[in-house]
Amino acid sequence: MADILEEIVAHKRLEVERFKAELSEQEIHRRVEPLLDFSVASMSQALTASDSGIIAEFKRKSPSKGWIKEDGQASIIPLSYQKNGATALSILTDEKYFGGSDEFIKTARHAGVQIPVLYKNFVIDEYQLFQARLCGASAVLLIAADLTLAKCRMLMRSAHELGLEVLLEMHSEPELEYAEMEPDMCGINNRNLGSFVTDVQNSFRLAELLPKDAVKVSESGISNPDTVKALRQAGFQGFLIGENFMKTPDPGAALHEFIKIIINK
Repeated sequence: MADILEEIVAHKRLEVERFKAELSEQEIHRRVEPLLDFSVASMSQALTASDSGIIAEFKRKSPSKGWIKEDGQASIIPLSYQKNGATALSILTDEKYFGGSDEFIKTARHAGVQIPVLYKNFVIDEYQLFQARLCGASAVLLIAADLTLAKCRMLMRSAHELGLEVLLEMHSEPELEYAEMEPDMCGINNRNLGSFVTDVQNSFRLAELLPKDAVKVSESGISNPDTVKALRQAGFQGFLIGENFMKTPDPGAALHEFIKIIINK
């Protein structure tokens, strides 16, 4: 892990302990238990069946660029994404570095969002999986760069017990051994989480090294519909795009135009 990722994870450990002090593990387990009688929409199935595969991200801030859309409303943008053809959503829930919140998923669901929602955070503790289930997520992001194989395997098993799917994010060839755990979705992050340098060629380089039957998701740095078309040819079914839409005046409209080019071109 590089410096910024180490900093984020160190802060996340402190944050999780604070959450546990505010709402005990026993209590969050009690609150989640009734939800386990109800299944959530499958993100992997939605991506496999989709013509566009766009996972539209509600991302107000980033550590490298600061605020992207500080006034972005979780009651408006995620629902607009859904109405404009998003296959699934990714909602940032990290507050300090990404300006996110678990409440954003709750708000989006309350506003009418029904498509799959990815809980986008730095998940390092089982407690966070319960937070994800409680706020209405369908899937969680696990990042190979900040988890040992054993910890990742444990968290993936716990996520599945809670009815959540897992998008397992990898960035480099050595991390591809994590894919052997057969997550619901294999993500290739085009952004180095340490330096924040982004290169979409990373997805093309690593695609053929992933299991053939994996549901593959390319993440970050995608701004051109032609790139999506090329990535689909390389075997990807999902394309996580946030900043490209969030920096526009109307993210939902920007998504609509983007999908129109993918499907009609």
